[in-house]
Amino acid sequence: MRSLLWSLWSCAALLLSDVLATYHLRAGDPQLIAAQSYAQTRNNGRPPARNLNPSKTDSQCRSRPMDLVFIIDSSRSVRPGEFEKVKTFLAHMVDTLDVGSEGTRVAVVNYASTVKIEFLLKHHFNKPDLKKAISRIEPLAAGTMTGLAIKTAMNEAFTEQSGARPRSKNISKVAIIVTDGRPQDQVEEVSAAARASGIEIYAVGVDRADMRSLQQMASIPLEDHVFYVETYGVIEKLTAKFRETLCGLDPCAMGHDCDHICVNSNVSFYCKCRNGYVLNADRKTCSLKQAKAELVEDPCKCEARLAFQKQTQVALQQLTAKIERLENMVGRV
Repeated sequence: MRSLLWSLWSCAALLLSDVLATYHLRAGDPQLIAAQSYAQTRNNGRPPARNLNPSKTDSQCRSRPMDLVFIIDSSRSVRPGEFEKVKTFLAHMVDTLDVGSEGTRVAVVNYASTVKIEFLLKHHFNKPDLKKAISRIEPLAAGTMTGLAIKTAMNEAFTEQSGARPRSKNISKVAIIVTDGRPQDQVEEVSAAARASGIEIYAVGVDRADMRSLQQMASIPLEDHVFYVETYGVIEKLTAKFRETLCGLDPCAMGHDCDHICVNSNVSFYCKCRNGYVLNADRKTCSLKQAKAELVEDPCKCEARLAFQKQTQVALQQLTAKIERLENMVGRV
């Protein structure tokens, strides 16, 4: 019996060590970025894009507060008239949002061979000012440095100094990329880093857009984050689809720090623990309930054997708790 228990414990310990080495990572670690990139590669086989036939959406639907950054391609392939349609799409998107300092904040990153932040999240807190700022955006012409644009958005547009809310407020961070070409730089690693930092990425491809690059940039599931339209002439049809999508954003869907379960109360969220666990004082993490081990009475009254049984049961309980927490962490990646 003792040899069997020790064998089980040894195997479980080895499994735990391997899982910890693979998944016990903090956001921003190079290993987590690699994991994000690997997850993306595995999902590239899914149906990557949806040709849209948007249905009517609920006019009473209100988008949840977001820090929203548009990343728009204005390279040479985007003709002046087409770029105007992109700006119209952005203006219509603004109309669907609950813009405000406590609601949705909007920024625009414009890119070609260079990157220009047109305005930051802290600059405009009402729709008229936002739409005027959008109307003044001019194309940058040459090049398609999409990776550089994503990096700039992550490092400069999504910072608290630029108007993004702190992580503790659990405000969703969303980037919508609009492009019609193939990036001239690498997008996979920088996109994985952005996603690992908590940014949800939607990729919109138009006409000649490279589908593989869209897949590498977007969050998963790809079928919900990659869109394609044949021409800029119909890009405005995306407005209804995004309205439907963004209205469905749940503060529990991303950015929360609950160890086990996030409960959305429509006003805020709170954390709960699974059966057998208690919520700690930080109101986010969970600990295994302290329970008395049920010991089988040993006829020989051998205290050493009873102590071993108790020690083994406690160790297995702790191991089970760790494995469940790791499974929860893996599910978030």
